[in-house]
Amino acid sequence: MTSRLNPYISFAGNARDAMEFYKSVLGGELALNTYGQFGGGTGHDDRIMHAMLETSSGFTLMGADLPPGAEHTPGNNFAVSLSGDDADELRGYWDKLSDGATVAVPLEKQAWGDVFGMCTDRFGITWMVNIG
Repeated sequence: MTSRLNPYISFAGNARDAMEFYKSVLGGELALNTYGQFGGGTGHDDRIMHAMLETSSGFTLMGADLPPGAEHTPGNNFAVSLSGDDADELRGYWDKLSDGATVAVPLEKQAWGDVFGMCTDRFGITWMVNIG
């Protein structure tokens, strides 16, 4: 897989409905994964941990329900996602983006098997890096 950059939207419990709506508008294939599929026990097992809509036009939109305890702030509920399987390329992006940033999730192996990290850069933009 080549590396990609796309928006990632956070929802306050209605990610499934929102992503299904976007699929009805844009078409494409929608993959939904719940918190319950990755260990659960959060009381939000049926909520969406990760959704990805890919269209024949080349659009990719990702989203998820916020984890328990996270505050939903409309207008500030998005991130930019960098993902792919070129570990050296993506680690290079992470190293530069996370320099001087607030790191919410260190870049390391996660429960779903990928290496993932999340930070808010010095300009206030949240970035997610996922190495498959």
